[in-house]
Amino acid sequence: MEIAGFPTSADIYLELNGKKVAVVQSYSAKVTRSSQTIEAFGESEPVATIPGQCKYTLELTRLYATDEAISDGISFYNLEDFSLVICKPDRKVIYSGCQWSNISEQGELNAMVAERVTVLATGRIEIAA
Repeated sequence: MEIAGFPTSADIYLELNGKKVAVVQSYSAKVTRSSQTIEAFGESEPVATIPGQCKYTLELTRLYATDEAISDGISFYNLEDFSLVICKPDRKVIYSGCQWSNISEQGELNAMVAERVTVLATGRIEIAA
């Protein structure tokens, strides 16, 4: 039995129009859902819960543009409607319809610049590997 490794930064990337435009060193994902309860007259507890829409918020750290993206003049500040692809040992997770909502950089003397990008996605799918 082959043991698959953990994802590396080469396995986490941004994709635009089918092209890999950047690799991502690390990420965190948060999904929230706005559900509602249904109450009935005379009942002391809700009688049902209706699931609402999901909101996908992703925090990306240390993004590096690919050579092809750099030569095409792609800037993180101009990216719209891109996907975040995360390749895991048994599946691929794709967050689609992404828009960035916050870009920050932190630079210190004798240290690499640490970029952090907050991304909102409209959808999430999983594909078996």
